[in-house]
Amino acid sequence: MLDQLHAEVDEEAARLERLHAGRLKCRRGCFDCCVDDITVFEVEAEKIRAGARALLETAEPHPPGRCAFVGAEGECRIYEFRPYVCRTQGLPLRWIDDEAQAEYRDICPLNDEGAPIEELDPAACWTLGATEEKLARLNGTPSRVSLRSLFRRG
Repeated sequence: MLDQLHAEVDEEAARLERLHAGRLKCRRGCFDCCVDDITVFEVEAEKIRAGARALLETAEPHPPGRCAFVGAEGECRIYEFRPYVCRTQGLPLRWIDDEAQAEYRDICPLNDEGAPIEELDPAACWTLGATEEKLARLNGTPSRVSLRSLFRRG
């Protein structure tokens, strides 16, 4: 189920990446969005544990300040198993705050060139909410796991 959800996320993210190809600066080695203290649902943590077992048992996490999985050359050491939040980083994001009855948008400052994100059609943005709800249902509990805590060392 999680692999299917990640495949759907990747498909939609690829569409948005093509749409915004002229503004996206995200490349291997760019890790401005790879901050420390990222947490994921247990279901995604388990996928990382299973897929990156040797790395988690033998490697050191990146020093605090960046995601624990950033490698020496700025690469993601778990790219194949990366969680949902990492699959959509860099894209124009939008979310609705029902309580405030407001729409908010954000984008990595490195990708800010081009049409103001406030002027983009909603279909040109990654809309937060639905995927997070699906992940929560797959997870079964609201508990989250720190990516840094997955390492056996460090």
